[in-house]
Amino acid sequence: MIPAEPGQIINRISTMKNPIILHVNFVEQSQAIMEMCKKAVCWGYDGIEFRRKRSGKKETVKGYLDALVKATAKTGIKNVLFGGPGPNLMIPDKNVRRREIKEYISFYREALKRFSLTVCNTMTGALISPSEAYHKYDRQGSAIADNYHWEWATEGFKELINSLGNPGIRFAFETHMNFIHDLAESAKELVNRINLPNVGINLDYGNTSYFPKAAGLAQAIDTCGDKLFMVHLKNAYKIPALPYQNMLPCPLSEGIINHREYMRLLKQNKFCGPIVIESPREGDREWFAVQDITYLRNILKQI
Repeated sequence: MIPAEPGQIINRISTMKNPIILHVNFVEQSQAIMEMCKKAVCWGYDGIEFRRKRSGKKETVKGYLDALVKATAKTGIKNVLFGGPGPNLMIPDKNVRRREIKEYISFYREALKRFSLTVCNTMTGALISPSEAYHKYDRQGSAIADNYHWEWATEGFKELINSLGNPGIRFAFETHMNFIHDLAESAKELVNRINLPNVGINLDYGNTSYFPKAAGLAQAIDTCGDKLFMVHLKNAYKIPALPYQNMLPCPLSEGIINHREYMRLLKQNKFCGPIVIESPREGDREWFAVQDITYLRNILKQI
């Protein structure tokens, strides 16, 4: 199938019913909110994962959310998700952690007044070793976490859930380097500690692939089990000669992750959450957005 040009509506038919979501990093090259939404719909996406706050923008939470309401309503965006930044709960100062979680609660209270949120991506704040290079991911995050780091994250998210009540929203910790939930195993550990039904995992296997001894795809999915609430998709080439910084982002259809197999495994495991495509590479990201969803919808029809 030849990738559609921007502006050409893509066939939405697939055998999996999961909503296909555009990560907002595809359209953060100066595009306005209304433009983001128009293009996402035109390219065939079912929704957008927006950021909780936009870097470098002077706007109130209510102003930002109202702009999203206007744009999504006008363009027909059906699925609105929010992602980072999450509350930074790795800060030793208890008062600062409490301010972080209160700000997070305040945002979602406002967001839930405007959107029927189902699942949102989240994080707990980076945990970096002062004696190791940032990109040595297997020596950061969960590898250096003490019990109090787990307790801080657990207490924070229990407070969040209790404060919001039970509005139907679920939160999924993204497997992301330099966080205590960096791998499927550590994310599951955090989810088990919190032990609430609406807290789960966002498996970003593209991030997991940066670890020298990462679990295989099938094992990672199995580890998440019924706590797998959503997935992030991206891909990269591996440069074998380099032990660290050895990955180069690339199109979804290329690289070390076989997304045909990934989708087959998700279907086999009856995964029903949103599938979010990311674009962590430079260049014409609007073209990448079309290229990646064309590939994904093609293989979803085939499996």
